[in-house]
Amino acid sequence: MSSEVIFEGAQKAAVTHDKGPMLVLAGPGSGKTFTITHRIKYLTEECRVNPSSILVITFTKAAATEMKERYESLCGGGPSSVSFGTFHAIFFRILKFAYRYDARNIVRDEQRMQYIRELIETNHVEVEDETEFVSSILSEISSVKGEMIHLNHYYAKNCSEEIFKKLYSGYEERLRRANLIDFDDMLVMCYDLFKERKDILGAWQRKYQYILVDEFQDINRVQYEIVRMLAAPENNLFIVGDDDQSIYRFRGAKPEIMLGFEKDYPDAERVLLNINFRSTKDIVDTAGKLIAHNKTRFPKEIITKQGRGKPVVTRVWKDPQEETLEIVHEITDYTGAGYAWSDIAVLYRTNLGPRLLIEKLMEYNIPFCMKDAVPNLYDHWIAKNIIAYLNAAAGDLSRACILSVINRPNRYISRDALELPVVSWEAVKSFYQDKGWMVERIEQLEYDLKFLRQLAPAAAVNYIRKAVGYDDYIREYAEYRRMKPEELFEVLDQLAESAAGFQTVEAWFAHMEEYARELKLQARSREKRTEGVSLMTMHSSKGLEYRIVYILDANEGVTPHHKAVLDADMEEERRMFYVAMTRAKERLHVNYVSERYSKKQEVSRFVKEYLGRE
Repeated sequence: MSSEVIFEGAQKAAVTHDKGPMLVLAGPGSGKTFTITHRIKYLTEECRVNPSSILVITFTKAAATEMKERYESLCGGGPSSVSFGTFHAIFFRILKFAYRYDARNIVRDEQRMQYIRELIETNHVEVEDETEFVSSILSEISSVKGEMIHLNHYYAKNCSEEIFKKLYSGYEERLRRANLIDFDDMLVMCYDLFKERKDILGAWQRKYQYILVDEFQDINRVQYEIVRMLAAPENNLFIVGDDDQSIYRFRGAKPEIMLGFEKDYPDAERVLLNINFRSTKDIVDTAGKLIAHNKTRFPKEIITKQGRGKPVVTRVWKDPQEETLEIVHEITDYTGAGYAWSDIAVLYRTNLGPRLLIEKLMEYNIPFCMKDAVPNLYDHWIAKNIIAYLNAAAGDLSRACILSVINRPNRYISRDALELPVVSWEAVKSFYQDKGWMVERIEQLEYDLKFLRQLAPAAAVNYIRKAVGYDDYIREYAEYRRMKPEELFEVLDQLAESAAGFQTVEAWFAHMEEYARELKLQARSREKRTEGVSLMTMHSSKGLEYRIVYILDANEGVTPHHKAVLDADMEEERRMFYVAMTRAKERLHVNYVSERYSKKQEVSRFVKEYLGRE
């Protein structure tokens, strides 16, 4: 090994591990990629292992490419015969040899969505938010396959079991008919192949004598079972990860697999990379106090090579308007003191979080770039319903506009009553002339639309919700979709919050157009690397680092999210907050608000935990 590389103790133990299983716990900023690439170099140069018998598995294509490039530059820059790839890429390679599959057999995303859309129609499933429903169903299908769950033992999250079974079976049938497989089939079919064909399994076991798995905390059940089969009988399985940074349970990741690794491999060696080369002592210690509240984890003491640094700043603001304004002022101060825009990141729990901040950054002409596609609030189906009410109130009686409001809430008015391209209320009343109670309902709607005309935007949104009964409609819809109504009320609350900034509906609509233009601009610039303050969800921040990090809205219901009910959910939420905190190298600012949507807000329990004020 080259003499200029100096390893600290734990790193050296990991790099020079010889045969058999090893579990490497790699804390944030502990040089994980450095350790893996030097380990491969050690195997090929010191242990004379044939490079083509080494398999390195990562979770993303980008990580596989980076790992390969880092390793090749370490070894002088030439191409290497070490195999680097994602689970899907490697397992598909195995299927290609067994079944002569090629890229044409992989179903495209748009095809998958089209299949589910067709099945929704065939089975007469009525949903308002079709695109969201389709992606939720596809995500559930993925979970069922990845966790190897029998369909009869699965409790559907987005619809009744009966409907889910029809969608699942219909989807599978369409795939098979077209001789297509999806990404989860690659795993399941590979598992079945290895189970049934010991000769094929044996050939791949002989091919890959050493297996290294990065980000092992994100592994799911079927991936783990295949890796175990592949690594046998020598079990030269070198796994690297951090159980404290497992934040993909919604995708089927199971941190408990990592926690149970030593039960499956009692002779496994364990090493902890506990030096954080990224963050200052204050940040490392504060994050450590938080994550220590998780019970299902490997206990670890993380230390840092950096100095103490500045204390973590925790601030409460009156409301989100004040919070975002102050963050913008502080960011401006930082850049005035010599920091670059790109040194700064603002992290939030969900992609509904940054709307107010985006508006404020636009107002102050501060460049920013977004790692995630932020959905346009005003494109949400609920927003479209509210906008349709306001347009109808302003005199838009087109059939399309009136159809958007007529049965939200349900007034039981038939589409047949709206025959003309422009709706005439007299004609609709005439349609129901023998049903007095229906005529009353139509007159009430007429009255509501007239009344809305004279209201300012925020008052109008409130009137639609409470007086017209839109909130009740949302409660019923949430029950039908097996959702918490809070998820949908949050969209309404955000609309009310946005409307409060405008005196007239016209001014509010003009703002919506400007906001949509900015999001389109951001979507285009995401392709190119642009300079600016980085905005992203906590999920997307994993693996990244910034000199200055802001955490937005550290409030109960936001983080931890109101969806988190079980202990396992709460531990996942805490891990996510921990990941967000440990992105910061020099300065960490945690912000929360005391009031939002005219309701009192609680500070996140995570803030109390790291401050020691439970």
